[in-house]
Amino acid sequence: MRVVIAHCSVDYEGRLSAHLPPATRLLMVKADGCVAIHSDGGAYKPLNWMNAPNRLVEVDRTWVVTNPKGERLTIKLEEVFSDTSHDLGVDPGLRKDGVEAHLQELLAAAPTAIADDLRLVRREYPTDIGPVDLLCRDSEGRAVAIEVKRRGEIDGVEQLTRYLDRLDQDATLRPVRGIFVAQVVKPQARVLAASRGIDCVEVDYDELRGIERDELTLF
Repeated sequence: MRVVIAHCSVDYEGRLSAHLPPATRLLMVKADGCVAIHSDGGAYKPLNWMNAPNRLVEVDRTWVVTNPKGERLTIKLEEVFSDTSHDLGVDPGLRKDGVEAHLQELLAAAPTAIADDLRLVRREYPTDIGPVDLLCRDSEGRAVAIEVKRRGEIDGVEQLTRYLDRLDQDATLRPVRGIFVAQVVKPQARVLAASRGIDCVEVDYDELRGIERDELTLF
């Protein structure tokens, strides 16, 4: 990961136009090519970003980041205070708590609890940025990526969005539909998911456990 602290301005051109006037900011370039611009506030969410795959060109303290969609992020560095690179190695990924892991297991056994026409392809389907919880196919044969959380919040939607970006690069899968599944989906997460074409489904953990008990009952 490359970490740069600089006084800079940022311009985005794509689906819309956006401008960040000059200020001191944190710039992050991850190993997968993702570029993110952060301020000293606003929690985890960047002010602007460009997901991989993209191309970063540096000329005379100007970064130009472009992607296959035709979007462009231009970062003009007026003064650089720090520019360092770190090899973080392979991340083992987020360890789910007991309930969340069990939810994923139960839904893998009964994907129709999410939607009537789903059939499981694989649990923990690998991508180069981590595994998506469930990969299914619907009745039309379309690939469906499913992210399972105990509490459905914005960061879960962001995580699923990144997986969808990667899966859509596979010609055998695209276009991939996304479903965000949780016991409770927060309103903000639901709004963000809708803006990105991701469906939200709430499931009842106790009812799913009932499905498990029925399968294990002989009489």
